[in-house]
This record gives sequence, structure tokens and C-alpha cells, in this order.
Amino acid sequence: MADTRVPRGSHVPPHVPGAEPGTVALDAHAVHAVHRAAFLRHLVEMVVAMWVGMVVGGLLWAPILGAMGMTPTEARLRYPEIYLLVMGFNMTVPMVAWMRHRGHGWRACFEMTAAMVLPGILILAAYWLGVSDGPACGLYCGLMIPAMAVAMLFRRDEYGL
Repeated sequence: MADTRVPRGSHVPPHVPGAEPGTVALDAHAVHAVHRAAFLRHLVEMVVAMWVGMVVGGLLWAPILGAMGMTPTEARLRYPEIYLLVMGFNMTVPMVAWMRHRGHGWRACFEMTAAMVLPGILILAAYWLGVSDGPACGLYCGLMIPAMAVAMLFRRDEYGL
């Protein structure tokens, strides 16, 4: 049997009267707060991984675009579809790598990738239909992060909620 004793000097919640000896009362609000914190921590970790991917990807693509005689802004305006695909790739790869590092399976990684790609497809569709003048990076991230949170809510047990 595992040793469940609490070290001396640590805070121990009060014993619940009538409960099995050695059990402690856990405040439901505290438990939910811990789960919400784990959920938000995971979302923030994924967003940070995405930002790292954008920065590293930008540093890698700038010289390539320079050799082609373009700046990143010119590439975004001239080839919005390719620009959006490259940006999505640059954000997705480190996010999936971080998820795998944290022990998530391929299914969860695929679902999160889909949550990241879907907003890009919607933005491209709006561009092709003439509703927008090109993919907006801010709009992409603005739609992607809530889409990721929704994907996480569908798999609450996977993300600690």
C-alpha cells in the first residue's frame, strides 16, 4: 500500500467526521481551481510554443524570401495562401512537439492541429470569396486560440479540466 502520510509542517485539510480514518476533506472549489489552472496552463504552454514557432519560422523564412527578392510583408501580400500555410505549419510543429513532450497521444495532437488549421481555412475561404483582402495574422490567431480552447473542452480529461 502506498504511503499517504503528509510530511510534518505541511498544511493538512481537516478530517471529515464519519469518514475513513486518514482521509481529509478537499474543498470542491479548490479542486476545481486546480483543474482550471492546469487547463489554462496547458493552453498558455501551447500558445507560447506557437509564438516560438512563429519567431523561429520567421527567422528561417526571412533569408529565403530575401534571396527571392521579397520581404515577409511582400510575400504575405503577393502569396497570402502560401504565407498562411507556412505560418500555420510554423506554429503547429512546435505545438505538437510540446504536446508530445507533455505526454499527449497522437489523437490529441491531431485534434489540436485541426483546431489550428480550421480557422486558417475559414480565413482563406473569406479571401477567395472576396470578403477579405488577405489573411490577417491577428485574425488567424484570434480565431485559432478559442478554437484550441474548444477542442480542449471536448477532451476535458485529456487537459485536466
